[in-house]
Amino acid sequence: MPSKKQTQRVAVLADSDTRWKWGALTAQRIVATGEGNETDIRLDGYLLRGRATPTARQLSEVGVRADVLREVTGVEFLGEMERARERYDVVVLALVGGAVQAMLHGLANAWAGRPERPVVVTGYVGVVYEKLADGLLLRHGADVVLANSRQDAERFRAVYEGVGADAGAVTECALPFLGGAPHTAPNDPYTVCFAAQPSVPESRADRTYLLKRMIQHAKLHPEREVLIKLRSKPGEHTTHIEELPYQKLAQRHELPANFRLVYGHMGEVLDRTDLLVTVSSTAALEALHRRIPTAVLTDLGVREALGNHHFTGSGCLASWTELDEGYVPVPDERWLARQGVAADGAYETAFDEARARLRQLAAKPQLPPLAPYYTLTTAPGYLPGILARHHLAPDGRPLPGAQAAAKEPGPVRQIVRQAARGAYRHGVQRVAPVIRRMGEL
Repeated sequence: MPSKKQTQRVAVLADSDTRWKWGALTAQRIVATGEGNETDIRLDGYLLRGRATPTARQLSEVGVRADVLREVTGVEFLGEMERARERYDVVVLALVGGAVQAMLHGLANAWAGRPERPVVVTGYVGVVYEKLADGLLLRHGADVVLANSRQDAERFRAVYEGVGADAGAVTECALPFLGGAPHTAPNDPYTVCFAAQPSVPESRADRTYLLKRMIQHAKLHPEREVLIKLRSKPGEHTTHIEELPYQKLAQRHELPANFRLVYGHMGEVLDRTDLLVTVSSTAALEALHRRIPTAVLTDLGVREALGNHHFTGSGCLASWTELDEGYVPVPDERWLARQGVAADGAYETAFDEARARLRQLAAKPQLPPLAPYYTLTTAPGYLPGILARHHLAPDGRPLPGAQAAAKEPGPVRQIVRQAARGAYRHGVQRVAPVIRRMGEL
């Protein structure tokens, strides 16, 4: 019997390039129908207007295409969800925690009284190493809260159950962007790649130290190529603010011929990487999935503030001194399995639980109203402020004037908005570091 082809309509709301990548790829991984059926996905992308709204270059580098892609405010998005002529099947909220909470309350208001509504999915773009309880409770209320590993699923359920919240939405899967050919033999030349992070480490001294150690490694090993994989160009923002880009710090140093700063798709850079080095980037999991030797640096300590504490037990912790001397870390297989890193083929089934969860929810005659843990009863001193930042009243309705402010700005307002963004980024990357240094005098 021929298969029946269906089309699932999915909306992804994202607030940065990395979250757009996670949200769109997650949708492609988990939206599926039952056995014997094929699924087409119509993917409508919405980029939340803000300081981290991705540029055209960043979107191109991510490489994920949408049928429709537009920039919106939170209120505009809620209006789209309320007025949508064709009902979406799934809505993916790929946002920071506070924005997820605001959209959950806003959607609950927009869909109030409707017999049908989309399934709402949210989660994390990478390693969860800080603000576990805060971030999780801000995501509570979605129908599906994705955990990128078995370890995360256990931690997530423990948090929800610990505060008396329903933990049924927690669903184990894996990071959606793992993949690529496994590393089998050294490249020519042997290539060491440092995966930079925008906010880890934070201080000029620590970032300058790491840059100097990379340069030193390149000089000690002239037969190797040493790369710094950069996340964004100066003036661009990603998930976190980058006050001190490595490309600016590098201008003050004489760089050896075998040392380069590179951009591009992480998967393409990993194609030519023989040793991935980082402080705590999710790129470490991408590399480990491909069996690329990976070093998580201990030079600045193993600390929660750096996120490298997440890798204790991994077998990947190492210092630049050890790497200079030729040390190559060997990962612990049991640790890898608990992190959703499965280069042995099990990755193909990593999204089965999420697909089954979506099918189960879609089969229900009617989904219950969205019910976040945070309400005016449980968090009367916290929730109103979160909603107000997104121009929503405590009941999830748009505040007076929010609809008018959300309209597409004219040419003059667009120019003013772009100038304001530029001024903000200039302040973050130039003025703020100066003020911080003056405060340290």
